[in-house]
Amino acid sequence: MKNLPLNPELFVRNRKRFIDKMSPNSIAVIIGNDEVPSNGDAIYRFKQNSDLYWLSGVTQEDSLVVLFPDNPDPRYREVLVLVRPNELKEKWDGKRLRAAEATALSGIKTIVWLDSLDALLQTWIHLSDTIYLDTNENDRKGSLVQTRDYRFVAEMKARYPLHRYERAARLFRELREIKTPLEVEVLQQAIDITDNTFRHLLKTIRPGIMEYEIEAEIISSFLRQRATGEAYGSIVASGDNARILHYVSNNQECKDGELILMDFGAEYGGYCADLTRTVPVNGKFTARQKTVYNACLHLHNYAKSLLKPGITILDYTDKVGEEATKQFIKIGLLSKADVKNEDADNRAYRKYLYHGISHHLGIDVHDLGTRTSPIKAGMVFTVEPGIYIEEEQMGIRIENNLWITKSGNKDLMKNIPITVEDIEALMKRK
Repeated sequence: MKNLPLNPELFVRNRKRFIDKMSPNSIAVIIGNDEVPSNGDAIYRFKQNSDLYWLSGVTQEDSLVVLFPDNPDPRYREVLVLVRPNELKEKWDGKRLRAAEATALSGIKTIVWLDSLDALLQTWIHLSDTIYLDTNENDRKGSLVQTRDYRFVAEMKARYPLHRYERAARLFRELREIKTPLEVEVLQQAIDITDNTFRHLLKTIRPGIMEYEIEAEIISSFLRQRATGEAYGSIVASGDNARILHYVSNNQECKDGELILMDFGAEYGGYCADLTRTVPVNGKFTARQKTVYNACLHLHNYAKSLLKPGITILDYTDKVGEEATKQFIKIGLLSKADVKNEDADNRAYRKYLYHGISHHLGIDVHDLGTRTSPIKAGMVFTVEPGIYIEEEQMGIRIENNLWITKSGNKDLMKNIPITVEDIEALMKRK
């Protein structure tokens, strides 16, 4: 990774939290992701399994973490499995972790090479009663490809059919939704990189610039600041493109008088920032653009005021919808008759705000976490209301990242310019 080394205590604490949830005399075997082929002999850039990274900080392929807290041999209660360094392979693909480097990175003292794992793992499995295996239980998972985790589950069940099996994903979902202060420190670094990049963009945007030129500035700025890169594909949507929620073409000219919606975030140390700002291409909001922008900013601030321990995302979304209805009447998008005659299952405000307001954020941009249980202290959420007006070919979204604490929420993006006045002042300086 390009980032500076993280504090290994982050991963030490994560493993302890996981072990504390394991049943007596159980073993957890967490496996890394596949290297995915693209075309010919090429593969896509490798992306580590988020759960394995959360436990170890290791981004290298062919890695496993084995946790067996009741192992009679204390050396093997925490094990990091890595591919053995090979001089010839390293000439082609680059250096692989040595044992001492892996221990410094993860805090795991026992390193086992992958080619010697089978005999050891069989002994550990025979000593255990329960096996924790991991699969992707993200609610939004849509892939039908049988990934490495599912193949590994099938292999383990075939080899050890009489053991009890538990879903590690249930524990990861419960644990990863609560961020430790050490995790938030890394997340804040990703956010600060994103902040610097946004300020740079405000000096760059002008009529005639292409969306892809802005995208190039984002990537360049991230890499100069030691980010791994983009946390997700940057959305740079000018004019009516801003109404497309996941617009990624980024190939149009930004024209005088238009707004440009930019949804982007840096990844640093495995953690993701997620910022959205909407700014005028020429540096000055029109009266109507300012009215709609301030209505969106009002919804943003209102949503932030609600997002506290105890409320559910469903109740929170309903309350924001009620406030959106009031704002949309105020700025002329809805009439009282529209609201009176609305379909309860498709509220009138949904014509202009047709997505969720918040999602969990962390190692994954859409991170693990509940949508139905009450919010708890320690969770990190995006807050991103939007207003999308087809008749005016306008889309506005404003997004910050919040850490929920017992004393209320903490806006991790509070220093990033957000008001009409601050944005115009910074764009004027160019």
